[in-house]
Amino acid sequence: MSAEASVGPDSVRQEHVRRVRLPADRRTPAAARAVVRAVLTEGGLDELLNEALLLTTELSTNAVVHARTELEIEVVADGHGLTVTVTDFAAGQLETLTARPRTEETDISEVSERGRGLLLVDHFSSRWGTTHLRHGKGVWFRLDRKVPAASGGRLPEIGAPESTGAAPSAKALATLLQSVPDPYGDDALGDFAADLLARVCELVGAAGGVVRLDRGDGGGQQQLARYGRAPRADVPTVRVPLTVHRPYNGELELDAAPSGYAAPLATLVAERLSLHLENDRLRRADLRRQTWLTFLAEASELLAQSLDVELTMALIPQLVVPRLGQWCAVHTTDEWGRLELATAIHADESALPQLHAALKESGPDSALARLREVSRTGGQAPLGAPTDGIALPLIARGQALGTLAVGRHNRQRHDPDEIAVLEDVARRAGLAIDNARIHDERRRVARTLQQSLLPPVLPVVPGIGFAAEYVPTGSDIEVGGDFYDVMPLPDGRWLVVVGDVSGKGVQAAAVTGLVRDVIRVLARDGKPLPEVLARLNDTLVERGGGRYCTLALAAVGRSADGLLDTTLYLAGHDRPVLIHADGRAVFVGTGGTALGLIDAIASPATEVRIGQGDALVFYTDGVTERRRGRELFGPERLRAAAGPLAGYSADVVAARLRTTAIGFSIDPPRDDIAILVLRNDP
Repeated sequence: MSAEASVGPDSVRQEHVRRVRLPADRRTPAAARAVVRAVLTEGGLDELLNEALLLTTELSTNAVVHARTELEIEVVADGHGLTVTVTDFAAGQLETLTARPRTEETDISEVSERGRGLLLVDHFSSRWGTTHLRHGKGVWFRLDRKVPAASGGRLPEIGAPESTGAAPSAKALATLLQSVPDPYGDDALGDFAADLLARVCELVGAAGGVVRLDRGDGGGQQQLARYGRAPRADVPTVRVPLTVHRPYNGELELDAAPSGYAAPLATLVAERLSLHLENDRLRRADLRRQTWLTFLAEASELLAQSLDVELTMALIPQLVVPRLGQWCAVHTTDEWGRLELATAIHADESALPQLHAALKESGPDSALARLREVSRTGGQAPLGAPTDGIALPLIARGQALGTLAVGRHNRQRHDPDEIAVLEDVARRAGLAIDNARIHDERRRVARTLQQSLLPPVLPVVPGIGFAAEYVPTGSDIEVGGDFYDVMPLPDGRWLVVVGDVSGKGVQAAAVTGLVRDVIRVLARDGKPLPEVLARLNDTLVERGGGRYCTLALAAVGRSADGLLDTTLYLAGHDRPVLIHADGRAVFVGTGGTALGLIDAIASPATEVRIGQGDALVFYTDGVTERRRGRELFGPERLRAAAGPLAGYSADVVAARLRTTAIGFSIDPPRDDIAILVLRNDP
C-alpha cells in the first residue's frame, strides 16, 4: 500500500492527494471509503461525504467483482471539489466514454445499458469518464462543491418511493450499498438478504419482493428472503438473476414495474447480494472439501484395518452409501478376466433386488457391458438407465481388479468434487482389496506349510490315548517353529516327539521340517534315541544359521502289569507334567542340552512309569511364557491347572489346558502353543 500527499502554496488552490493500491478483497470497498473520507476531512469537503462514499463504494466493488485484480484508487481534493479514480489491472478492452457533466436530461436507461453501476455515477457526479491505460482500465468521477442557492444547490435528500418520481438520495443509496451481513448471526445471509430486499423495495416503492436461491445440493430452489407480498404472475415485475457460480443459482424479483430506477437498483442490489452469496459458496465449498478430506482419511484407516478379502469387499459400499450415492456395487475380475458381482447395497433395501437384476442384464447398452469396458480400459464411464450412476476402475499395482459402480443421488447427479472423491475412494479400495488378497494368499501358504509340519491325525492305539492341541501365534501369516509327532518304532513301542525350533517364519519352518524328517528316518531305522539326538545335533550345527531346537522324546511301551514304561529324553525342553489318577501332578524328567548350539550334548534318560488312569502332558514354552502384562503363566500355574483334570480322557485334558492358557490373557498368543497328552487308558 502506498500513499502520496502534496500541498500547494496557495491555501485556496491547496490540493490533497492520496494514491493507494488495494487487493481484490471483499474488505477493499471499506478501505477505499476510509481513504476518501480522510481526504475529504483534510480538504474541508464534508458536504460531499455521502455522494463520494456512495460512488467510491460502487466503483471499488465493481472492480473487485468483475476485474478480480488489484486496484489503485487515486483521490484528489482541491478547493473546488473532489476527483476519485479507480483503476484495475485486468486485461481486455474498455470503451472510452466522453466525460461530460450530468444533466437533468440524461437518459437513465441509456446509462443503464452501458453499465448498471454507472447509473449512480452519472446521477450524482458533476463529471465522470473512463480511460484505457497500458496497465489497466479506470473509471473516474468529479464532485464539485455546490453553489448556494434557494434550494441549497444540492440534490434533495429524498427517500420517497418511485411512484413520486423522485430519485433516491445519496444517503439512502449509501446506506443500502454499504450494509454487510452480521458475521455472528444465526442466519446471517438470510437476514442480510431480507434487509437489502426491504430497503430496495422502500426506495423504489415496490409492494413486495422475494430472493430465491438454489445451492445445488438437491433441495431445489428455496426462498432466501421475502418482503411484503409475493410478486404476482399476472403483472409485470422486475426480475434480476443473481450472478453466482455453479452450483448456486438464484434470482431477485420485485413487485414493481420495470421502469425508472426500479430495474437498475434491483440489479445493483442483486450484484451486492451475489458477492456475499459467492463468499458463502466458497466458504461452503471449503468446508465441504475439508469434510471430504476427513472422510477419505477415515475411509483409508478403516480399509487399512481390514486384511480379510470378504470384509474389505463388504466395507467398501458401506463407505459410499448414502454419502456419495444411492447405491454401490463392487465387481471383481476372476482369473479369466470376467467380472463377478462381489457385493452391492442400496440405500432403499426394497430396491436391492431390482438393482441386482439390472446389474445382471446383458446386452451392448447394459450396465454390465459398460462395467466391462471400464475394467478393460481403466477409465470411468457413466451408467445409463435404469442404474443411472458412474463406474470407476479398481486398479492396484497396474493391475485391473474390478470396478466400483455408484448410483447417483436421488435428486441430482454427481458434481465434480464428488467424482474426484469417488476416484480417490476407488484407488484406496483397489489397494485395500489387493493388500487383502496378498495377505489371504500368505495366510493360506502359512496354514498349508504349518499343517504339513504336523501329523494330520494321531494314531489310535489300544490302551493308550493320544490327544494334541495346537494354537499358532497371533499373526496368521507366520509359520511357527513348534511341532509334535507320534510314530511307531521298530521294536513295537511308540515314539512321542514335542519340539520347538527358535524363531518364526519360513526359515524356522524349514528347520522344523528338517528336524521332523531326520527323527523319522533315524527312528524307523532303529537307531537308539541318544544316537538320534546326537546325529540331529550334528546336522543342525553343520547347517548353521543360528537356529536351535529343544526336544522332548519319549519311547512308550506297555508292560505286562498294564503300566506304560516310558523312557524320556529332554534336550533343553521343559519337563512334562505327570498327572496321577489320584489328582497329584508332578514334573518328571531331567534337563539336557538344546540341539544345534554346541558340538557335544548331554541328554540323560529318565524312566517314567505311567499307571492306569495317569496322563503325561508335554507342552512348549508358548504355554508357560504366555503373558498378562508382566506376569507369566509359568510352569507352576500349569501344574496346578493339570491336577484337577485327573481321570479325564486325553482329549479333555489337552482341551482344558489349552483353554486355561489362552484365557490367561486377552492378548493374542505371542508364541505358538503346542500341547500333547498321552494317557494310560484303563
